[in-house]
Amino acid sequence: MLLPELKQRRDKIRVLMAQQGIDAALITCNVNLIYTYGRVVSGYLYLPLNAPAHLFVKRPNNIEGEHIHPIGKPEQLLDLLKEFQLPLPSTLMLEGDELPYTEYIRLAACFPDVSLVNGTPLIRQARSTKTPLEIELFRRSGIAHAKAYEQIPAVYSPGMTDRQLSIEIERLMRLEGCLGIFRIFGRSMEIFMGSLLAGDNAVAPSPYDFALGGEGADPSIPVGANGTVLETGQSFMVDMGGNFYGYMGDMSRVFSIGKLSEKAYAAHQTCLEVQDEIAEKTKPGVVCEELYNTALNVVTKAGFVDYFMGVGQKAKFIGHGIGLEINEMPVLAPRMKQELEPGMVFALEPKIVLPGVGPLGVENSWVVTADGVEKLTICKEEIIEL
Repeated sequence: MLLPELKQRRDKIRVLMAQQGIDAALITCNVNLIYTYGRVVSGYLYLPLNAPAHLFVKRPNNIEGEHIHPIGKPEQLLDLLKEFQLPLPSTLMLEGDELPYTEYIRLAACFPDVSLVNGTPLIRQARSTKTPLEIELFRRSGIAHAKAYEQIPAVYSPGMTDRQLSIEIERLMRLEGCLGIFRIFGRSMEIFMGSLLAGDNAVAPSPYDFALGGEGADPSIPVGANGTVLETGQSFMVDMGGNFYGYMGDMSRVFSIGKLSEKAYAAHQTCLEVQDEIAEKTKPGVVCEELYNTALNVVTKAGFVDYFMGVGQKAKFIGHGIGLEINEMPVLAPRMKQELEPGMVFALEPKIVLPGVGPLGVENSWVVTADGVEKLTICKEEIIEL
């Protein structure tokens, strides 16, 4: 990755550090290393407020360059900082919400006279507004994502189960360059690439904080396809994570086996109207909660509020920030007073579930611009009949 790009990202973190009186950061978790160094390593990026960053690497052992040093264990850090005449911190931030407890305690013990703070919220805040390069990667990802989705009708065969079709779609995604890994912030959510929800499986509640759940194929991953046979009069939603360049683009599209009921088409159109109204209102300075309320007003007037974002167990949001992980800031949800800023990238996913039919709606990735919003995932949005 280009050094100016990495410097820009590190400086975004430094600005927030300065505002909070933090002298340095020690970064060791994969996603934050990708953000600040450009790749995953086993090691530690030491980021002082007013000095160049230094990388201390355990593995791989073939990385060389200025400000890159080998290290065997974290207990060497303090001596190495002194050896390379790096400023020692009075206040140091660690990735408190991401590190395992034992690793956090071990790193804390390496700096016995230093005040430690949790740096995870600060880093996530820095990552919530994207650089021009990051936005361009989202655009390229959206093109590849759409190309894979456009081929879905060609891999469908009558009599398929949701799992069988999901495997074919996963193959399409990989052939277009999808990296496969689905990165999520937090310990309690796991999924493989994404989900395909068919018929009443879209009603099944999940322990995960996803827009729609699904029973899943096994209790060890209780989300997504569950072996439902795809039948006439049924809808299904494809929601595969578009990780083509390390960034989690998000896009959902709905397909049907034959014709659906008129109510289903009306529900789908309502979701498209939600998307259009929110896109019209989205600009810098708009409060996230206002956009959620806009969605709720549209579906209430259309008579679909009881089916909006789930049945029984409902998702309490209609959009979420995306980036190196699928669930970044901001979140379009009640009581979320955060204001949108230029460069924020988010997924907007108004969805309705009709029992006996299945999921309807749409999901696209968007970037907040100086005066509005730009759609990053361009693909046919009406229900595609198979």
